[in-house]
This record gives sequence, structure tokens and C-alpha cells, in this order.
Amino acid sequence: MIDKVKRILGLSPRKTGNKLVISVEKLERRVALLEDGQLEEYNVERDSSRHITGSVYKGKVKNIEVGLKAMFVDIGFEKNAFLHFWDAIPAALDSGIEEIDRARSKRPRKRITAKDIPEIYPVGSEVIVQVTKGPIGTKGPRVTTNLSFAGRYLVLMPFSDRSGISRKIEDPKERERLRKILRDLAIPDGIGVIIRTVGEGQRARYFVRDLQFLLEQWTKIEEAIKNMPAPCRLFEEPDLVERTVRDFLTEEIDEVICDDRAAVDRMSEMVGQISRRARNRVKYYDGALPIFETYGIQKQIEDAFHRQVWLRCGGYIVIDETEALVAIDVNTGRNKGGRDVEKTILQTNLEAADEIARQLRLRNIGGLIIGDFIDMKNRKDQQMVYTRMRERLKRDKAKTHVLPLSALGLMEMTRQRAQESLSDSIYENCPYCQGRGIVKTSMSTSVELHRTLNTVMRKYQDSVHDIRVILNPDVLKRLKEEDEESLVELERRYAGRLMFRGDPTYHHEKFVITDANTGAELKG
Repeated sequence: MIDKVKRILGLSPRKTGNKLVISVEKLERRVALLEDGQLEEYNVERDSSRHITGSVYKGKVKNIEVGLKAMFVDIGFEKNAFLHFWDAIPAALDSGIEEIDRARSKRPRKRITAKDIPEIYPVGSEVIVQVTKGPIGTKGPRVTTNLSFAGRYLVLMPFSDRSGISRKIEDPKERERLRKILRDLAIPDGIGVIIRTVGEGQRARYFVRDLQFLLEQWTKIEEAIKNMPAPCRLFEEPDLVERTVRDFLTEEIDEVICDDRAAVDRMSEMVGQISRRARNRVKYYDGALPIFETYGIQKQIEDAFHRQVWLRCGGYIVIDETEALVAIDVNTGRNKGGRDVEKTILQTNLEAADEIARQLRLRNIGGLIIGDFIDMKNRKDQQMVYTRMRERLKRDKAKTHVLPLSALGLMEMTRQRAQESLSDSIYENCPYCQGRGIVKTSMSTSVELHRTLNTVMRKYQDSVHDIRVILNPDVLKRLKEEDEESLVELERRYAGRLMFRGDPTYHHEKFVITDANTGAELKG
């Protein structure tokens, strides 16, 4: 009944059962977003790999690559930061923002193009930059000169005089109210402000308070710019706990539960500055079991991060991350359905679209993503799957772009990549298979060994007669049980004697051939 009244009044019904669960341990901090008990987002932060996206640095231009239209900036990291010329030009507002004209802030602006950048920032000059993408693999961080600082309801842009409102706020009356609030804010000249989506329905005094906080923060950064030598860090993006409160604690979150008393006190203080009512939603957990086990999160994490993820209908998706793109394959699995095969395929594809959108958020997958859906003949069914994917991606805070299904049943999409995916930050390539996920069979290694022995024994047949081979015990077992005859043949042909020793520390594909008397390694 309450939701019905809210709809009549033009208010969206509030979601229920949404929880933020925060685990603070000595080595890492973890945050899980649960929607009606299901894990929807998961973030991990460790002191050794601190999130630097959003941090501001004073750097020095080390070299300019005109062909790449980019410069490399020393900001104190092992790898220099990458600054594209386009990221050094004063940026226009994003298409998702409606620009609001504040007449008193208007001033003539000199148009700057990419050609002007090498003159504005010559080699050796200092430049103030903000990290937009952290180091990924062998690449250094990517930076921009267009600084922005996110508050609770506002985003402050100190080097821009453009202001606006998020287009995700759709109600016309609310937009008009926010336009008036924005025009009445005491924003200094030369500074821009954007009202965030979470500002919808908030009172004017909250925006005034948020602006004051952001301006004080910027004043401290300005002081550091004047006094600190390059390269140096001027501003550090808040840690995971603070970012969670800032970005997630909205009216849609019913509870925030944390197992660390100090973190709870810190969050309560931050939230209390915004709303005393919201402070009551922050709770301390002191149960005997680990907090992630109590709320069933640990099991969901383990299930979600498998290569193969099962769907409710009995189908499954397979996720493979490569250097260039992420490939996601959809299969019917156990969902054989009844007589209506097309209905079964549609059901599997729709559930796969839901799970793919969830997995992109959970694993923080970015870049180019290809979804290989089960072929559908009906164009209406194809459109339904595409629409479902678009709807589910709207909940994603990262920017996404998705294309309709191609004639081959492939769905191409991109997702903003600000840092390494969760699997890259948690896992490393297997030292045994080097990330291939496969090793040669015992037979393949045996064939290679026979070939190498043939070459070595022919080469040393006059000087070395006793040869020792050191290899993995599994391959040695294969030699004894199935390939002994061919080894005896080699001994007869070259009048030599072969001795074998199994070493469990040897890789499945590795073997070493030596002179049994001197220990010297023999190579073909």
C-alpha cells in the first residue's frame, strides 16, 4: 500500500533487504553488497595494493611522444604515468550531465587544442594530474589534468567553470528544484559543480554542506601545490571503508554491518554529518563466526569466481579472461527443457544476461567483452535478451556500452576499466603451467625425450657411453611401463647405457640429460 501511494506521488518505492557487509582484517578490507541475500558487488583492498584511482599528483613531464599524441609524466611511480593530449585539454561535460548556466560565472575561455599541449607542458615542466586508471600489468597509470572530487551529493571540478545535473535524475519537477539549488550555491568563479544522482530528493542545506567540505579539501590541495616539490602526491583517494560510505550508503541500503569497532565509529561520524537517521543504519557485528560466513557471503564468493558459473535454470556460463578481451560462453547444460526448444534457449539466455551483468560487477571486469549466447532464430527473442542486458547494466557504476546480438549470436560490449580486475589482483598465473591451464601429456614428453636422446647419443656415441636422464616421476612411470622397448633399441643402436632418475621437483615437461660419470649436461 505504501509503495502504491509513493508511485501515485511520483516517488520510487524503496528497496528492501539490501545490506553492506564490511570485513576489516589486518591484511585486507572487504566490502560485499547484498541484495535480498544475493551477492551483487564485492571489493577488496590491501595495503600493498592500495586503490590509487582518483588520487592527485604533482608530476614532471619526462618526454613527449608527438606520434602517440601523449606525454609521460613522472609522478613518483616505477612506471611513468601516461597522459594523452586529449586528457590535457579542458574537458566538456559528459553526455550524462545536463549543463546548467550560471550567468555570474561566465568568462571568456581561450580554446585549447591538442596542438597546443606540447607548448603548454614542455619537457621538464610541472603538471597537476589525477589518476583515472591505475597501473594494470606492465602499464603505468593513466592520468588527466581535468581534476574532479566526489563528495556525498556533489562533484567538484576545480579547473572547470561548467556545472550540471546528472541526467539519471528523470523527474522534471525535481530537476527544476535542483537547478535552482545549483544556481544559488556560492561556487567560486572558475570552479564547476555537478549534482550526483544520489542528490535526488535531498535538502538544499546538504548541498551547501557538501560544497563547503569539497572547497576546504581543494584549499588544502592548493597549498600543497605551492609548497611541495614534484613528484609528489597531493591528495589520496579515501580508503575502501570511506569510499563505501560515500558511494553506496544511499536510501536503498537498509543496513551497514561491520566487524571492526573503529571502522564503525568512523562511518557513524561520517554519516552523522549527513543524516542522524542514516547513522542508525550503521551497526557493529561481534558474532563468534566470521561476518562473511554469518551472512553466507564466503560461499557465494567461492561459487561466483569459478570459471564455470551455474544458472538457476540448469544452464551455465564459462568466463575466460585474456589479455585483449573477456570471452563469456553460454550453454544450456542440464536445462534440456520440454518440447519447446526455443523457449528453453530464451530462458537460458535471459538468465545468462542477468548473471553476466552481475559477474562484470562482481569481478570488476573491464575492457572488451564478448558474450557468445545460444543461437536464437526469433528476432524478437534476440531483442529481449539485448534489452535485458541493457537493463541489468544500468545498475553498474562503471560506464558500459553494449551492442545488439550479431548474426553469429555474439553480443559485444565494453566496460570502463579503472583498475585491475578482481581476479588479477587476487590470483597470479600458476607457476607450473605459466597460466596456460594445461601441460603436455606424459606421452608427449616421452616422445620429445626419445627424439632428444636419439640426437644426443648419436652426437656423443664415441665419447660418452653412460647417460643419465633426470625427469618427472610421472613421465618415468610411462617410460618403464610403455616405452621401454624403444629405449632398449636406442641403447643397441648407439652402444650406450641409459639410466633414469625420477625427481618430483621437476616440471612435467622438463628433463635433463647428463654424462653419468662426470655429471656434465649433454645437449643435442
